[in-house]
Amino acid sequence: MQSVIENIAIGLVTSLLGGGFVLLWERAKRARVVNKRAAFFGVRPGQTCLFVLGNKHNSPGTAHYRDVRAIVEMALLAGELGCLVSVEPGDFRGGNGDRTEFCVGGPTGGANLRTGGHLAAHLPGVFIHPYEGSGPDSVAIEVGGEKFLFDRGNHEYALVAKFTPAESACPVILVAGQTSMANLAAIHFLRREYAQVARRLSSVKRFCVLIKVSDIGTYEFHHAKLEREVTAAAFRR
Repeated sequence: MQSVIENIAIGLVTSLLGGGFVLLWERAKRARVVNKRAAFFGVRPGQTCLFVLGNKHNSPGTAHYRDVRAIVEMALLAGELGCLVSVEPGDFRGGNGDRTEFCVGGPTGGANLRTGGHLAAHLPGVFIHPYEGSGPDSVAIEVGGEKFLFDRGNHEYALVAKFTPAESACPVILVAGQTSMANLAAIHFLRREYAQVARRLSSVKRFCVLIKVSDIGTYEFHHAKLEREVTAAAFRR
């Protein structure tokens, strides 16, 4: 009888230890995933992230509802990584300091003045063409002489860059889409597929990529993919 009780006790202890090890392993696995995600976006738990949101095209003081949805996506990401959020308009001035900045919206038509400043100061190889109606280069994103053309409702692009200004302790994540649809598609895609993108990059500390959203009439912002890494061309002076 005693041996039976001992065997039961040993079995219970073994089960408890096994369960504890599994729990610790699962926690460590989740922590590794969170740490990799945080490293990609340049944030740390408990940090305040700065969101800079541009205006709706030709409508100062208002934001397109898709850009608002993009901010919601970023807020969800920040919450998942244990970060707080501060929001500023596109005419915000000053450095991001110890806050990781997410700057959303292209500079076309003065929609996001801060984006234009970031491009001029840190991405000399990038030029976003102005809106020219039905002109072939209207809103095209040009990187290192290569143009990524705008085809509204069929396929659109968003340029996403990460860099750290010399005066700042934390990086800037810049999302400059050809439309608010492209902005939302890029953020939605990166929030879910950051690991896929990270594997294609030589470094997650500084990078520049193009995200393409296509079949918009059917899938809206959900059909996005990594089109190209353009880090070298974008940052080349």
